[in-house]
Amino acid sequence: MYTSTFLPFLLPLAHAHIASFAKGMYCRSGLTGENNLNNNLPIAPLYQLSKKDWWFQHDRGCDGAPPPKGEFLEIPAGGSFTVEHANNQAFTSLSYDGTGVSRWPDGAQHPRDWHGEWDGAECLPGGGWIHAVNQSNAQGTAFAIAYESDLSKIEMEDLTVFSVLEHTPWHREATYQVPAGMPACPKGGCTCAFLWIPKGCGQANMYMQGFKCKVTNPGRKQIAKAKPPVWCADNQKKCRKGAKQMIVFNQLEGNNVNHPEFETPAYNHIAGFKLGAQTDIFKKTSSVRNGRRELVKVRSLAGLEG
Repeated sequence: MYTSTFLPFLLPLAHAHIASFAKGMYCRSGLTGENNLNNNLPIAPLYQLSKKDWWFQHDRGCDGAPPPKGEFLEIPAGGSFTVEHANNQAFTSLSYDGTGVSRWPDGAQHPRDWHGEWDGAECLPGGGWIHAVNQSNAQGTAFAIAYESDLSKIEMEDLTVFSVLEHTPWHREATYQVPAGMPACPKGGCTCAFLWIPKGCGQANMYMQGFKCKVTNPGRKQIAKAKPPVWCADNQKKCRKGAKQMIVFNQLEGNNVNHPEFETPAYNHIAGFKLGAQTDIFKKTSSVRNGRRELVKVRSLAGLEG
């Protein structure tokens, strides 16, 4: 549990959300450049905004508050990385002396089977920041990557979802799997985004948070241009295959998933995202295509059907 040494100074969290805290994040400690360990600026969700304002949290100035030069969130190709989900920096290892850190994103203690009342059908009491009835009701979060360090040069098709973690946010620590073969970032690093769309239990909004990141243990595969996800909850055959964009939901501009009324798209099977590393994001190599052409040619010369 957090202690009285800093509890009186914590910002109000009644309308808070969840951010991912880790090295390389934009808006760590806020905008002032001071070491604000009681920081919840990256927390607020995005709702009914223009693209200019929701893009990497421009609405609050976070896109102009990058991490220190040379600091990155490391993304190990073929491995995994861990971030901390929290509704205030005070409840993470990036703050104070660890006295406010627990297994949960709010620094408090909750039962292992934390759930809403009335047979578990109500939203979590006091947990409006997590937008869920119970853990299984948490829709899932994701990370996307663009091979560009300048936010102003990144287009939607450049930002590709590469990892999905189901039933999150829930606990503070969250570990994401990374596809093997992801290429190295340019000299200035890549840009990553933490993504989340909650289901019910509050305002229908979305989340996008920026990171400077770099791929370690890189491979030589190339990531394809990302295309908008497709709602496919009613028929998995309709799901879009391959590299997919982030979901833009309930904004004034840029909404990119045609979903049924009163339904919420999410980073899971209902929009074609599988659990874990998104291994279908890569371009098909020319060697594979050429190999197939040669095989067809050989079979044709041999008098066999293709």
